[in-house]
Amino acid sequence: MPERLSARLLPAWVDPVAVFRSLEAAHADVFWLDAGADARTGWSFIGRGIAAALPSDVRLDVAPPDTTTPPFTGGWVGWLDYETGARAAGAPAFASTDQGGSWVLATHVVAFDHAAGQTWVLAHDDALAAWTAVVAATSASVTDVATPRGGAPLIAEARHDPDEYVGLIQRCRELIRAGIAYQLCLTTRFRVPGDHDPLEVYLRLRSATPAHHGGFVRIGRRTLLSASPEQFLYAEGGTVRTRPIKGTRPRSVDPVEDAALAAELAVNTKERAENVMIVDLMRNDLSRICEPGSIRVEGLWVVESYPAVHQLVSTVTGTVAAGTTVGSLLEAAFPAGSMTGAPKLSAMTRLHDLEGGPRGIYAGCFGYVGIDGTLDLAMVIRSIVIEADDAVVGAGGGITWGSDPSAEVAEVATKARAPLAALGAVLPVLWGSDILN
Repeated sequence: MPERLSARLLPAWVDPVAVFRSLEAAHADVFWLDAGADARTGWSFIGRGIAAALPSDVRLDVAPPDTTTPPFTGGWVGWLDYETGARAAGAPAFASTDQGGSWVLATHVVAFDHAAGQTWVLAHDDALAAWTAVVAATSASVTDVATPRGGAPLIAEARHDPDEYVGLIQRCRELIRAGIAYQLCLTTRFRVPGDHDPLEVYLRLRSATPAHHGGFVRIGRRTLLSASPEQFLYAEGGTVRTRPIKGTRPRSVDPVEDAALAAELAVNTKERAENVMIVDLMRNDLSRICEPGSIRVEGLWVVESYPAVHQLVSTVTGTVAAGTTVGSLLEAAFPAGSMTGAPKLSAMTRLHDLEGGPRGIYAGCFGYVGIDGTLDLAMVIRSIVIEADDAVVGAGGGITWGSDPSAEVAEVATKARAPLAALGAVLPVLWGSDILN
């Protein structure tokens, strides 16, 4: 097992954007796990590492971590793709260039404690002094902001047009009526060919839609950019937590209308049903690796508001059983129920037939797994994957018997719009129609 990194507190705050600009320009495999622009709580982690497989035997039933240091003091940063998880769960899965996920073992890290306004540097003992000097010398400049993309907007290419997507919704409802599933998370994707600057795209994304699990992770030839609002799994000191999101409404610039949208989401029967189905599924998944009787629903149907959307969020926790490892947790819970539907295996099997192509990194998860058994993994949603001269944005929604097809189409458009805008792109004409939104 790799050794823990040594940590040193800097005397003053260092600008995260400036640190990452410098790091990203000099190194190939880099990460920024981002608590969001103007964050006042939580931690962000910027760093680099060496390519390494994520081990499955890291134990989670460990003593509480040292609260005098950052929560991540060494381990792995990266992502798992949806198809790898679906295949491991016994569902059919498309071949994907993202198969198996990608991870780096962190060697140099900068940790930002947003609540305390403190910056930490972490590295192995023989590299800590030099890394500290590099980070401390970083200064912000006028270039540490997003550069607007010039020219006419690009037009995204859609895997399905709205009429095709409505047809898939109807097929989902037929499966539900037949008792084959009671919820299916139906997704599609939008593609934006072209030469994209991943860092500039990410800075635009985080500026427009800051989220507590944002991220820029570049490993090999692929770059994941995310403004994810959904925490998939968090583990610390033997306790595990998941926070599934089901239920979305767009924000409005009119405060009265905006409040009405949030209030309607909070009491909507269909959205509550969709949310509680996934809560029940996640309770079942966690019960496979948690102590009997320890599963708790600590928050149900809580409306959380982000710059682009209101979301209906619930929280489920449990105490892991003795000997539980990262591998056993992922085997029990991945892919996340909020991105499959329920029953999980039945839903994934049918979605493979309906969607007609791989999801790739979208609908997977990303974040860190610490050598001390801590982990924080977010859902890959509200995200962009860039490889060579191609960028892909996935979007979807949970389909139940009570789904209104036009509302589901509008929800997909709402979710895709901000990531596409960060690319300097707009929805295809049919998806962007005011009739749908």
